[in-house]
Amino acid sequence: MSYLETTRNVYKEAALTPDVGLCCTTNPVWELPGLKIPKIMQEMNYGCGSTVHARDLTNNPKMLYVGVGGGMELLQFAYFNRTKNGVIGIDIVDEMLEASRKNFKIAETQNKWFKSEFIDLKKGDAMNLPVKDNSIDVAAQNCLFNIFKADDLKKAIAEMYRVLKPHGKLVMSDPICEQPMNDDLRNNEQLRALCLSGSLPISEYIKTLTDTGFGTIEIRARKPYRILDPKHYPTNELIYIESIEVAAIKDPMPKDGPCIFTGKTAIYYGANDYFDDNAGHILLKNQPLAVCDKTASALASLNRNDIFISKSTYHYDGGGCC
Repeated sequence: MSYLETTRNVYKEAALTPDVGLCCTTNPVWELPGLKIPKIMQEMNYGCGSTVHARDLTNNPKMLYVGVGGGMELLQFAYFNRTKNGVIGIDIVDEMLEASRKNFKIAETQNKWFKSEFIDLKKGDAMNLPVKDNSIDVAAQNCLFNIFKADDLKKAIAEMYRVLKPHGKLVMSDPICEQPMNDDLRNNEQLRALCLSGSLPISEYIKTLTDTGFGTIEIRARKPYRILDPKHYPTNELIYIESIEVAAIKDPMPKDGPCIFTGKTAIYYGANDYFDDNAGHILLKNQPLAVCDKTASALASLNRNDIFISKSTYHYDGGGCC
C-alpha cells in the first residue's frame, strides 16, 4: 500500500468517525459577526494551525481550498464571497466530501447568510486539480502538503501556481522540522499520513516555492507543534516539530531573486528625517519598516552606524518594503 493510499484510509476513517485528536495544533475559530461554526466542523478541523487571514479575502475573491476536512475553513471563506460557487473545495476522499456536504446543511440552520451553493465541492487530486488556469485569487491548504514526498510536493505546488491569477496568494500551514529524521521515521507511511514524517526544513520548504516561480514569500508564523519521542515513535532522540504559516504570492520573480519576508525589521536612527537607499526603500527616522531578507542584507552591506536590522522573528504581518 502506498503512502497516498494510507493517507486516504486515515481520512476516510476520520470522515466516518470524527477524530478530535487527529491533529494537535489548532487556532481559535474566527469570531465574525453572524458567523457560527457548527460543533461537528470544529471536531473535524484536521489542520495544524490557520491558513488564510481575513485581510486576504477582500473584494469577493475566488477561493480554492484543497483537503476539505469537515468544511470549517470553507465556511469561513464563504463568509467573504457569498456567491454561488465562489469557493471551491477539493478532496480525494469521497467520505470527506459527503461529510462536508452534511455539515454545510447544519451550517445553513445556524447562519442565516449561508447557502451550501456558495461552496463547490469537487473530487480531485492535489497534483491534478480540476480547476482552470489563472482562475483563483486565494488558494489554501492546511496540513496536507507535508504528507507528500518531494516529487509529489513539487507537483502539488506547481498545480496551485497554475490555477492562481497573477498576484494571487497560496496560503499554507504545514509542519516543519529542522532536525534530520532517520529513515524509519521518514519512510513510515502511517506517520506521513498524520503529517509527522518527512517534514522539510524551512529553507527547503521555501526553496520549493520559489523554484516554482513565486516571487514573494511571507513567513507569517512559526508555532510549536509536536514532540516525537523514543517511547512512542521510532526515534532515538527527541524531535521537535513546528507548524509554519506561509503565504506565497504569484508575483513576477525579481531579477535579483525572490523577496522572502522572515520577520526582519530595519530602523533608521540617523541625523536626517529619513534614509533613501536609492533602490526603492525609504526609511523614516525611528519608524520600523519590515524588510525582506534580500533588502536586509543589502542595507547591512552598507555598514552604516545609524541603521538597525533585527533578526528574523518568523512573523510577518504585511506592510513591508517590496
